[in-house]
Amino acid sequence: MVNRVSSHAAQRGGAARFSAARLLATLMLVAAAPFVSAQTNSCGGDNGGITLPPGFCATIFADNLGHARQMAFGPNGVLYLNTWSGGYYQNDKPPDGGFLVVLKDTKGDGRADMIERFGDGVAQGSAGGTGIRIYNGGLFAEQNDKIIRYPLPANVIVPSEQPHVVVSGLPLTGDHPMHPFIIDAEGHLFVDLGSATNSCQKENRIANSSGYQPCIELQTRAGTWLYDANKEDHHFSPKERYATGLRNGEGFAFDAAGRLFATMHGRDQLSQNWPSLFTADQNAQLPAEEIVQLEKDADYGWPECYYDGIQNKLVLSPEYGGDGKKVGVCADKKAPVASFPGHWAPNDLLIYSSNAFPAAYQGGAFVAFHGSWNRSPDPQGGYNVVFQPLKDGKASGPFVVFADGFAGAVKQPGQAAHPPGAGASALGHILGERATMPEGAGLLLDQTYRMHPDLCRYTSEVFYDGKLHGVEGLGQQEILGAGPFSGSGLRVVEVPHEGNTNASPEEADEVARLAEMFAGCSWRDRDGAERPVGRDGILVVTPYNAQIRAIQDALAARGLTGFRVGTVDKFQGREAPVVIYSMATSSADEAPRGLEFLYDRHRLNVATSRARAMAIIMASPDLIRVSCRTPHQMTLVNALCRAWEEPS
Repeated sequence: MVNRVSSHAAQRGGAARFSAARLLATLMLVAAAPFVSAQTNSCGGDNGGITLPPGFCATIFADNLGHARQMAFGPNGVLYLNTWSGGYYQNDKPPDGGFLVVLKDTKGDGRADMIERFGDGVAQGSAGGTGIRIYNGGLFAEQNDKIIRYPLPANVIVPSEQPHVVVSGLPLTGDHPMHPFIIDAEGHLFVDLGSATNSCQKENRIANSSGYQPCIELQTRAGTWLYDANKEDHHFSPKERYATGLRNGEGFAFDAAGRLFATMHGRDQLSQNWPSLFTADQNAQLPAEEIVQLEKDADYGWPECYYDGIQNKLVLSPEYGGDGKKVGVCADKKAPVASFPGHWAPNDLLIYSSNAFPAAYQGGAFVAFHGSWNRSPDPQGGYNVVFQPLKDGKASGPFVVFADGFAGAVKQPGQAAHPPGAGASALGHILGERATMPEGAGLLLDQTYRMHPDLCRYTSEVFYDGKLHGVEGLGQQEILGAGPFSGSGLRVVEVPHEGNTNASPEEADEVARLAEMFAGCSWRDRDGAERPVGRDGILVVTPYNAQIRAIQDALAARGLTGFRVGTVDKFQGREAPVVIYSMATSSADEAPRGLEFLYDRHRLNVATSRARAMAIIMASPDLIRVSCRTPHQMTLVNALCRAWEEPS
């Protein structure tokens, strides 16, 4: 999500003015009527960096709020925002304070001058959430596995009372742990529970793995659940399921006739998981993203079906015998009312029912897309807000892009760009393109107390302009009794494989073999003392949660427990005699989150520099056979290629 809320989209030339948080639902949902400002134009010339249709303008309402998810307007023009963190965002550091944010423009200039955070934060065990709504004198918000309600008396802006638990025990595991929701006028609380897997495979996101039949996951995931917002202490169970077959719902909205609509994220990895049936070009386009009309007991097809936006029909998934053309059981599933390009990822929905916009917008749907990561070889897409005309609950014309430019010049996860320099820290401004602090500008801590000189040499040359060196004694550190892996330094272990995206069973098996071998060896520390390596002396690092599970399964198959396996964020500040870094992906073209994520220099640096004596990079040899498109990509890939040049 772009962590920016653009507000005050206005029709130039008139006094009518309305919040783009209301209009665009950019960072997500608002359902109140537009407010009117006496000022005629406070937007400025650049629309906050986004493009809009003629007659509209925008300002940056607020910025630097964390991972903004969905929004709701309360009384008196107050905007409430839910933000999210935790494992879904690699446990990065959110802003201090609670995850809920209240914002208000008290001056009518389209910018929030009152911003306060409230509710539980990291210190209280919260990771925030996605869903947020106003209903019947209360502010409802998702927090971890719960939907909670804050009493919101008249004229109160920041809730002061403790929240009440409305629903608890919502699932948090797997690929889609968020719980967006909507509440109708009678208090019917509809909660989305996304799927735990991509397509209910027996091995999630693994090539040629068939789907479970039946998909037991559907009992507790991939659907909409119904509760009563007027009551408290509901506990999640399968029996409250309202509709099924929705892989990841996210956005909800009612139209003027009372029909309930939801967005749905389509599945991933058709060509990566089924290369004999689908090409990379097909994978970039398929399946379509959807708007569906939610109805009780309806089945929208996942995981057996996906919507082909080119053929305009539901077709059978390859995990269940499909080949891109077969329909089978999908003939009995409920098709969408509108569809959009593949992988754009719709995160919220607003049916426009006010009268400040031209008549053509009346009754249509605004959809906010957080953007794709897996449309290669096509350019990434989304990162925008589109308008879909609707009539009688169905698409009445093609969609149009209403607002674009939220990601800046590059539509790629992790590369959203605000105005130049806006995202840089003070240190980043000083460093510029340099790897280390320039002389006279600050202090470089140029000594390592951890790495053997052979490890330090690689780290220093690749990441620190050759300025890092070790303290005396580190040259004694070495692994003993490990055959060809005895000694010290950086080694590359090539493991050929094909078709793997975020998990490699081949690498997982080799990791388990090496881990078992190293655990039975000894090592010499900087003081010359010989010690057993043991299981605590090994860190296993990988970029992907799916590969963590694959490695854990491979270890378990050998009867091995107690090894430390995780992504780099788990091991910041940790060290061990041996580090094994499993990259998992078969080739740059198959990297599920793009080349920039897989080859990230910070991740490679942190992973390998945890080692005291021996660091092993385990990877497919195809990862250094890359067609780079930019100098930046060349820099990323060269850091890995440099590891291949290290003497073994």
